[in-house]
Amino acid sequence: MRRTRLAGERTQLAWWRTGLTALAVGVGLGRIVPELNESATEWPYVALGLGFALYGAAMIAFGTARGRRVDDAVTRGGFRALAPVWGGMLAISGVVLALLTCVAILFG
Repeated sequence: MRRTRLAGERTQLAWWRTGLTALAVGVGLGRIVPELNESATEWPYVALGLGFALYGAAMIAFGTARGRRVDDAVTRGGFRALAPVWGGMLAISGVVLALLTCVAILFG
């Protein structure tokens, strides 16, 4: 059971790393890119930065909640599968942010 708990902990840390990376991208897009490119319209980058920051916060919060649920399930000798709706929502959100970033790069 110890190995299972450690694997769950590593998974939770992966959620946090992903969230922190999204936060860093948000700062880069929302604050740094507009400063570097003074001729570009600022609001699309600020909006994208905010989107990535919110995505990062969601990943950290979701990963923490998921880690607790999985740990509780392991304690009871079971398993707690990821609800497809949550995985789908996070995946779609990430794809939308990626596509909007592509648009900003092409036309920004």
